[in-house]
Amino acid sequence: MPIIEIEGLKKSYWVYRKQEGLLASVRGLFHRTYREVPAVAGIDLTVEQGEFVAFLGPNGAGKTTTLKLLSGVIHPTDGTARVMGYVPWRRQNDYRRRFALVMGQKNQLWWDLPAQESFRLHQQIYQIEQDRFERTRDELVELFGVGELLGQPVRELSLGERMKMELMAALLHSPDVLFLDEPTIGLDVVAQHAIQTFLKQYQQLRRTTIMLTSHYMKDVAALCRRVVIIAHGQIMYDGSLSGIVDRFGGHKVVTFQFDGVPVPDLTEFGDVVDREDPRLKLRIDRTSVTDVVGHVLAHHRVEDVSVEDPPLEEIIAELFTSASGAEAVSNS
Repeated sequence: MPIIEIEGLKKSYWVYRKQEGLLASVRGLFHRTYREVPAVAGIDLTVEQGEFVAFLGPNGAGKTTTLKLLSGVIHPTDGTARVMGYVPWRRQNDYRRRFALVMGQKNQLWWDLPAQESFRLHQQIYQIEQDRFERTRDELVELFGVGELLGQPVRELSLGERMKMELMAALLHSPDVLFLDEPTIGLDVVAQHAIQTFLKQYQQLRRTTIMLTSHYMKDVAALCRRVVIIAHGQIMYDGSLSGIVDRFGGHKVVTFQFDGVPVPDLTEFGDVVDREDPRLKLRIDRTSVTDVVGHVLAHHRVEDVSVEDPPLEEIIAELFTSASGAEAVSNS
């Protein structure tokens, strides 16, 4: 049985529409106009035990709202969801002891106290036995390599160090399901890599089910085999990373290394990505690659040629841009 089951899940908000002008403001004191804004517009999703799923989408797509619904932070407008057999928004204590939610822009640690003091508070909240608490804490400290930071006030830690402590606090009660909302936001490359390495090792060790939202494709590529893309509150893709390229990558990048200069003008076949004589890189429609390469090889002196898929970041960015554009058109 799937560990996460979602059917027709919806969440809408009613937003006050303020009109311009003094008269409209006075009128708004007595009669207000609201509009319904769907954050999650009826999604169906199942996640199996031990999966590491990336949950992607442009800003405002409904990613964080979905995680809040699955965590029981907010109630849905319609639909059902079960996590480990529990209905999240009923907020049963047994459920709250079996999951964790980490939000990259929210702190759960006391700012002026060392992280180890907040860990003790979590021990009491989750009623963790002393032996189990110490064993889990020491294991997490070893995985992160932060033993010397436990006694340092949280406000004195770097952003990367604070995020490590946030993750440790969330994992002290050994949750079966972990929801991560932008855990590497704002971190430098070194800190991002450290978080990625930890999550990969921890998930392999514990087989924890993890749902991750992130705008860093390196997080997704390093950690997740399955990707779910949401836009306008609805799921538009559910599959592998490579499947994204096959489905949404409308072009390929072809690099020609010519034998000498000048390099021929090939703009009729595609867009020039880069040109450094005698090398030319073109963006070509994927359905035309074979014909274009054949034509160039037949009519020009070529030393080498390579055909590559566009970078994943580029495909995702184009996908998000088109989704945002479609939403703007539908709202106009």
